[in-house]
Amino acid sequence: MANDANTVFDLVILGGGSGGYAAALRASQLGLDVALIEKDKLGGTCLHYGCIPTKALLHAGELADNARNGAEFGVKSTFEGIDMAGVNKYKDGIVSGLYKGLQGLVASRKITYVEGEGRLSSPTSVDVNGRRYNGRHVLLATGSVPKSLPGLEIDGDRVISSNHALTMDRVPKSVVVLGGGVIGCEFASAWKSFGTEVTIVEGLPHLVPAEDENSSKLLERAFRKRGIKFSLGSFFKGVEYTDSGVKVSLDNGKTFEAELLLVAIGRGPVSQGLGYEEAGVEMDRGFVLADEYCRTNVPTISAVGDLIPTLQLAHVGFAEGILVAERLAGLNPVPIDYNGVPRVTYSHPEVASVGITEEKAKEMYGADQVVTLKYNLAGNGKSKILKTTGEIKLVQVRDGAVVGVHMVGDRMGEQIGEAQLIYNWEALPAEVAQLIHAHPTQNEALGEAHLALAGKPLHSHD
Repeated sequence: MANDANTVFDLVILGGGSGGYAAALRASQLGLDVALIEKDKLGGTCLHYGCIPTKALLHAGELADNARNGAEFGVKSTFEGIDMAGVNKYKDGIVSGLYKGLQGLVASRKITYVEGEGRLSSPTSVDVNGRRYNGRHVLLATGSVPKSLPGLEIDGDRVISSNHALTMDRVPKSVVVLGGGVIGCEFASAWKSFGTEVTIVEGLPHLVPAEDENSSKLLERAFRKRGIKFSLGSFFKGVEYTDSGVKVSLDNGKTFEAELLLVAIGRGPVSQGLGYEEAGVEMDRGFVLADEYCRTNVPTISAVGDLIPTLQLAHVGFAEGILVAERLAGLNPVPIDYNGVPRVTYSHPEVASVGITEEKAKEMYGADQVVTLKYNLAGNGKSKILKTTGEIKLVQVRDGAVVGVHMVGDRMGEQIGEAQLIYNWEALPAEVAQLIHAHPTQNEALGEAHLALAGKPLHSHD
């Protein structure tokens, strides 16, 4: 192994996804000498196989729905079909533009960028392409890949992962989606808009089971109205090939036939065979364990993003990467409050939340100390104009701060910014109520909900 002993970086980063490149950019900004190593493409899962391309598909699906439903708005429009080559060109163009921009940004910061598959060779070095990169500190940011179940082989043909779903050259006639979390619901929503018959299989009692139960029920109602089928509370048993596709069986005896099975049960950490355990890094089920400052048990090694057991969200990776860079630069950053991180499922309708659920609030504060309020979007003028339905649910500690904001409806993800401020600044309902929200906007619904919770409702009943 060739070793340039004269070059010791302040920070060597293994993985150029959201967490890794955010750490590199911030560390360089703070004057640290950085090496960033990535085996695939700079930007990682979010840019190339996750957040960005899936939202492009969902927007194309939204346009398809608008074309079908133009008459509802007095617009004469017809839907003639989906041109997947055109959709993929649109999607890939967005990814390509952002990718080029990110490459330019990294180059402008004088970051040493290394393409190749790296391996942790010691607590202070990473080996890649026959060369050793030494660092005073090493950041592990190798991300995640789609998971499967024991005995369930993803063949990329009839049984596919989200990676395969993003590169399809056709619209499938029918799909069974295994997993009713964020990934499963987003693909189910996009495919339904494209004209696919979709059935979601979720072993837990509700779709998006990590959300407040009220949000889950509202999404289920909306999906049912759209014709998206789902089976809840029964687990996957097996899959077999048929002449026309697959036959999926559940442990309750039910079976579903479709052209494809999308396995969307979550993502697992990329850590095997990368030298982590050999370097003494503490692990659990493939995850690297880290404290609230993203420090591992090895003093010279930190870890961020999907590799550690925190929320698997790109913006969490950004925040963790920035935290590590600032800590190494001596800025003493504040640990992340993961309850205060905004979460969005970009289906039609969207599910957006920040803070804790009603159930969790009752566990923490006692059932008699929790107050909730539901504001129906039927009372919001802009939501009526958009013909979207849904609710905003607030969870408050009695006579105290709002500790949870849970929203369902089209474009609710765009309202999560103010909701994040409300939670993270421990705002009282009366403090939010005195703010003037623009009319007519969907954002106004947040203000109206807090007016009602403060005891002075305007466009809602007592």
